[in-house]
Parts: sequence; structure tokens; C-alpha cells
Amino acid sequence: MKVSHHCNPAKSCFFFVLFSISGSGSGLGHGGHDIHGQLVPCFFIFGASSFDNGNNNALQTLAKANYRPYGIDFPAAGPTGRFSNGRSIVDIISEFLGFDDYIPSFASTVGSGEDILKGVNYASGGSGIRPETGQHAGARISMDGQLQNHQTTISNIIKRLGQNESAAKDYLNKCIYAVGLGTNDYTSNYYLPLLYSTSRVYTPDQYARVLAQQYSRQLQTLYTNYGARKVALFGLAPLGCAPSVVASNGGDANGSACVDYINDAVQIFNGRLKMLVDELNGNLTDAKFVYVNVYNMVSEAITYPSFKVVDAPCCPVGRNYSLILCNRNQTPCPNRDEYFYWDAFHFSEATNLVIARRSFNAQSPTDTYPFDICQLAKT
Repeated sequence: MKVSHHCNPAKSCFFFVLFSISGSGSGLGHGGHDIHGQLVPCFFIFGASSFDNGNNNALQTLAKANYRPYGIDFPAAGPTGRFSNGRSIVDIISEFLGFDDYIPSFASTVGSGEDILKGVNYASGGSGIRPETGQHAGARISMDGQLQNHQTTISNIIKRLGQNESAAKDYLNKCIYAVGLGTNDYTSNYYLPLLYSTSRVYTPDQYARVLAQQYSRQLQTLYTNYGARKVALFGLAPLGCAPSVVASNGGDANGSACVDYINDAVQIFNGRLKMLVDELNGNLTDAKFVYVNVYNMVSEAITYPSFKVVDAPCCPVGRNYSLILCNRNQTPCPNRDEYFYWDAFHFSEATNLVIARRSFNAQSPTDTYPFDICQLAKT
């Protein structure tokens, strides 16, 4: 049953914060971690380029965004490795959850004094559920690799908590986990038939099924081995509408502005994800998985009058949009809030803000299932 949505970002759940997270009125979590004003003590992020905040910067890959004009509107005023002009969806959600700082990338926590108790971002541009996804572009960290990196973080958290594994488990049970992969399993695998065999092996329905099965195993590992209980599972956007996808595929013969057969395949997978949420919640004790319906949010948001340009990137890209990333050091459009897409594939900060708001506080019964991220934080 749909839960009513009365949460407001970083405000309405305030009385829940100190007592159900820290268990006291001190505002300090385990190990002296200050959680005043946070709805949860920690936020862990798994995903691909739309969530990546710098994990690909040092990798040998074409999938990196650590150069201008990326980050032109980010608070730090410069490129960080985020694939947008500003904040990502998970950056904005971390603000709504009450975090003072953005969640650090795993790459930045290795051998550093970063506060891993507040969470870590493992997302890697070009990565997928399947290990081979995106390999043509170079190095990337697949979901399996991100889970391995999370194990490293957990080992360090246990050390921070005085080798108390029970305390670490209790702490991790209270965190929010955002997981958003699958995009590249289509755009950088299934729909690149000259480089990958999956489209010759599987029909779209079969591929969605095997992807969901592998994803299920990975999510159950996150639950069983690593203590995740509150998981927001982000569905895929209408990938067939991205400028690079339209440019590469020529649009549909029926006159659609998008590549409908790609969107149809994406929706099969999204349907599997929603069913997966029911399965995991039904089979795993104390599990609270929610599905975030990015597809519907994007399909509605693209009609908002505030977005004046919805079929072209804000920054200059090569080959008439068929390439994805911004050209280095070129000047982007000045009216960035009016552009739906930042480059030829990734959303602008304005679009990310719409998705983040509706993920956190559902505006429609179809935005999230069975409830939104604010309710997930309160449970």
C-alpha cells in the first residue's frame, strides 16, 4: 500500500534523527561521528556515470569527466569527475538527507583521513551489472568491483569502531544505500552488437531477465554480507531519447523523436526491477527496498515549460551529437537551467534536481514504490 508523503527535504524527519539513529540525545553516532541534522548516519552509493563523483579520474578510460566544462556550476567551481555541469542526483539527495558535505568517492578515501562513517560513493562511469559492460571504453569498476571496494570500507569501519563487528553491523543497518546500474548494460553492451554478443544471445525480454537475476544476486550480497537494509533501487531513464542515442540510431521510422525499441527494452528491465523489489522485501528479513521510477519522472519532466531545449546538449560535443562527452575546455550554453541534457547523454543539474526531489518526496504515486526515500529514511 502506498504510504502518504509528508516529508520535506532535510526537515520533516528531524525528531527521528537523534533517537532512532544514535540511540541518544548526543547527536553522535558510533566512533564520535557527528550526525546532527542527518536523517540517517550514512549514505552509500553504487552506480555508473550519473552517480560517479571522481572514481574514474585516475583510471585509464574514455569515460571520465575531470575536465572543463564539467563542473562549471558545481559548488567547488570546477571539474570533479561528475558527469554534469553541477550536482548529481545523489549529491542532491545527500543534501535532503541532511549531510553537511557530499559523500566522498571511494578513490578519495583510499589511504586518506576521509570520514568513511558518513558513507562512500563507489559509482564508476561506464560500469554495469555485467562485468564486461563498457570494456571497449577502458577501465571501469563493475557492480561486483564496487561491492569488493565496499568490503574494504567495511573493514575500515570495523577498525574505526574498535574491531566491534556487531556495532558495525548495527550501524550499517541504519544507512541508506542508493544503487543505480543497468544503463550501460544496454548502451555499452546490448546495443553495441559489433563489440558485444549479448544481443545475439538474448531477446530483450531474456536479457532483462538475466540482468535482473544477476542484479538480484549482487543486491542480496549487499544485504547478507554487508548489512544493507534500506536500499533505493534506481530504474533506468528513457535511454532512447538521449541526443547521442538518437544521433547514432537515427530515431524511429515512425517519426518518434526517440529510439522507441531501446526505450521498450529499458521498460522491460524496469518492470523486472519493480518485481525484484517485491521479491527482496518478501524474502529478506527487515529488508526495505524501494524502486525509483526514473523513467516516468524523466518522461514527465521533459515536458516542463522550464526546459526550453530537450533534444540537444548544452556543451559542445563531437560528430553531430553521436559522441557523448563534452569537448574539452569549450564554452557551454549560458542558459544551462533551460537544457534537459548537459552533454549528449547525461542530464543537466536542473534535470538531476527534478529526479532527486521526486525520488526523495514522491509527487506522483508512480514516482517510487512502495514509498519514497524520505519514508525509507524514517523506517
